[in-house]
Amino acid sequence: MKRIQILGTGCSKCQKLTENAKQAAEELGLDYEIEKVTAINDIMKFGVMSTPGLAVDGKVLSQGKLLNEEEIKKLLG
Repeated sequence: MKRIQILGTGCSKCQKLTENAKQAAEELGLDYEIEKVTAINDIMKFGVMSTPGLAVDGKVLSQGKLLNEEEIKKLLG
């Protein structure tokens, strides 16, 4: 199972990234779970200084950018 982590405080971009990640994972037929990391200290532990961030299984794949579904599918695939 992939653990998709959305790193952000809950802003509109973070919410949209969550939606896009869910859609991308569904389209790829992945077994996944979404985890929202909202505490600033926890986000900083990932080394992310600009949100929203996207991590999979603890590895940061993107930060400071709202990725669309196609971009996320390339990262997940």
